Amino acid sequence: MLAPQPYESPWMTDDVKPVADLARVFFANEVVPHIERFAENHQVDRDVWNKAGDAGLLCITIPEEFGGGGGDFAQEAAVIWEQGMSTDDSFGYVVHSTIVAPYIYKYGTEKQKQKWLPKLATGELVGAIAMTEPGAGSDLQGIRTTAKREGDYYVINGSKTFITNGSHANLIIVVTRTGGEGAKGISLIIVETEGLAGFERGRVLQKIGQHGQDTRELFFADMKVPAENLLGTEEGQGFIQLMEELPQERLAIAISAVASAQAATELTIEYAKQREAFGKPILNFQNTGFVLAEVTTEVMAARTFLDYCIGLHLQGKLDATTASRAKYFCTDMQVSVINRCVQVFGGYGYVTEYPIARMYAGARVQPIYGGTNEVMKVLISRTL
Repeated sequence: MLAPQPYESPWMTDDVKPVADLARVFFANEVVPHIERFAENHQVDRDVWNKAGDAGLLCITIPEEFGGGGGDFAQEAAVIWEQGMSTDDSFGYVVHSTIVAPYIYKYGTEKQKQKWLPKLATGELVGAIAMTEPGAGSDLQGIRTTAKREGDYYVINGSKTFITNGSHANLIIVVTRTGGEGAKGISLIIVETEGLAGFERGRVLQKIGQHGQDTRELFFADMKVPAENLLGTEEGQGFIQLMEELPQERLAIAISAVASAQAATELTIEYAKQREAFGKPILNFQNTGFVLAEVTTEVMAARTFLDYCIGLHLQGKLDATTASRAKYFCTDMQVSVINRCVQVFGGYGYVTEYPIARMYAGARVQPIYGGTNEVMKVLISRTL
């Protein structure tokens, strides 16, 4: 009988493997040993960002002329994958590097790129994107934060919530309403927070999981931002910019989901081999074997679909519908798989000193942010 062959993603080429290796070492040395302290502090240490920049892991797809790594999305995916495999969900890498930096590179003026991208690449600046409001989540057209032009400035008023990197971020893309109702009134404005009057960080949100991630509320009260910080060259382009970038954001969430589920199954198999009950390893019990057979198969199925989507994205062919499918399918799978892995661990699966417990709590938000999975299904159904 042939033994199962280890699976390797087709995008994990010889050019990408060194990045994966670098990321694996970085998370193992700089993040994982400190996860419990990060959770207690509700944020990673500020210098983790600088260390990631020094390692060349930030803004890895941004061209070298702007301080980035000059790579492609396969290298970005490798870093996201390794973070998921490390069991960490505290370091807000995806928001900073996979979301914020590409907005500035794709839509920013030459001056904006030269000003902000090199500092994002070094970790001197920490990026966040402020979309969600207390009354507007997946419905981005419902935002109420306003930006009114007054001479050479925009005066911004409003509030945002569930903002990842909310404590450390000093460069924030704020989704605002510069015009009337609907999509055409939305613009993205880049806010540098250092010493900015009218900018206030609200409370750190006490979440079920992902305790080490600095998720906060943000408030803007007559906050004056230079008009030249409008992302792009004209108002009213924000909704289009958001829609064009959301597929990559949703793909990134899918990558982290599958990597986390993969890590969970590996931890659970190892535990099931070592843990004994009634005189034998629990892996030898049929029920445990069946559970692990199921979850490893489901992860493999999700991983091959994910690899297909990454391949499309590398060709510039990932459409919004396929990205929505990847996001909802992979995150639902993640929650289901990790839930069953916890059961194998028994009581220890409920103790947070075991990574599987933290992974269980952290997974639950994945079907919610980046557009709820219910919204993903609505978007898919509209194309049928």
